Amino acid sequence: MVKVKFLGHAAFLIEGSKKILIDPFLTGNPQAAAKSEEVEADLILVTHAHGDHIGDAIEIAKRTGTKIVAMYDVANYISEQAGGKVETIGMNYGPTEVDGVGIVQVPAWHSSSDGKYSIGNPCGYIVKLDGKTIYHAGDTFVFRDMELFSELYGPIDLALLPIGGHFTMGPREAAKAVEFLKPKKVVPMHYNTWPPISADPEEFKRLVGDKAEVVILKPGEELEL
Repeated sequence: MVKVKFLGHAAFLIEGSKKILIDPFLTGNPQAAAKSEEVEADLILVTHAHGDHIGDAIEIAKRTGTKIVAMYDVANYISEQAGGKVETIGMNYGPTEVDGVGIVQVPAWHSSSDGKYSIGNPCGYIVKLDGKTIYHAGDTFVFRDMELFSELYGPIDLALLPIGGHFTMGPREAAKAVEFLKPKKVVPMHYNTWPPISADPEEFKRLVGDKAEVVILKPGEELEL
């Protein structure tokens, strides 16, 4: 059994034989369902360099010794910011395995910076754990190559998709992404954290229709796969 817990914004904790934390933006997150010091994981995955995605990754990794997986350039940036005191694994688009967890780093249409300088490329992740396949899109717009994700690595048991608009897909674009990905279940994310990304998850659910089961999680809630 694999459990997926929504920690707010784009942060999730996947729990099975391993614990995988994705985009742990907790400090300063008005939606956060946990504090940085309360979270532990075996791996931390970071989708890009924006502060609301790197979040507390360095602090958590320093405290727990957890490895951080990121795009090669972002991993180097994180290591530099941490003064070399965290272990990072830099990769690029493609598959790998880290400590028994299957990870595919896939493209995302977005930007990646520290607010001033561009740092690497943005990405999403396909995580394979205990027989389940989970896609975290990161921040992205919809693109037709998403069809390849299910073709190459599917079936996708769960897709975590942004719906907030302004910086990412809105509900309409995310619903189209569901058509391409063909997941069994989908959880909307990256919405209502701040006014610019206000969105109605019920609208997204209506647009998806019977193409997938939409599960709307409040921060702190989880689902089982």
